Amino acid sequence: MNTKQGYEQIGVAVTCRGFEEYARMFGADLRGPAAGRVLDIAGGASSFTADAEAAGIDAYAADPRYALESEELVREAEGEIAVSAAKLEKLRDRYDFSYYGSLDRHRAGREASLRRFAAHYGDPAKRAERYAAASLPRLPYADGRFDLVLCSHFLFLYEDQFDERFHREAVLEMMRVCKRGGAVRIYPIVSLRWTPYAHMDALLDAVRGAGGNPGFYASELPFIPESELGLFVNL
Repeated sequence: MNTKQGYEQIGVAVTCRGFEEYARMFGADLRGPAAGRVLDIAGGASSFTADAEAAGIDAYAADPRYALESEELVREAEGEIAVSAAKLEKLRDRYDFSYYGSLDRHRAGREASLRRFAAHYGDPAKRAERYAAASLPRLPYADGRFDLVLCSHFLFLYEDQFDERFHREAVLEMMRVCKRGGAVRIYPIVSLRWTPYAHMDALLDAVRGAGGNPGFYASELPFIPESELGLFVNL
């Protein structure tokens, strides 16, 4: 991939983001028990679940990497942080660092998030209760279990690796595990090439056909080029 047109990535990166980043990305009220039961899909090594639980939120996370032991997952995440920092250094003029302040602070935030995740995930009781080794488009949860279902930096971003059918089935699965009156939120809605998802209109039709009310919201963390919007589905 030409780095002038996007972020070069082979495979799905393991990410490390914290609570405040999630609140800004998703533009949702995640503060306190009123948030309800929250699911973070493709959470990777992000500390959101740990941070949220510490704030009194009933939060859970699903990711295929949760089949890994804590030490192995942390090592992978540490390597990804270093690799990502090197890539961002080459593209720093294309990214919006207004929230992070600098590339160094961006990396420091990733490392801090990873430490909080490692402490939480490394607790066998927390891991068994809060983390599921699972991936879209099939999740091991009952219908309508969650009030808010989130997916950060996976759907749409990896459009070149996952086809239109996968995305449709994945979003419908997120809707299945979300209760009536709840919401699904996905961010961002651009690919690694910084282009809008090519099949969005067909996806929105499928969402409406399944009883969802889709739309777009303004993110408060437009770090990636062209990433000002996210997708919501109200149920």
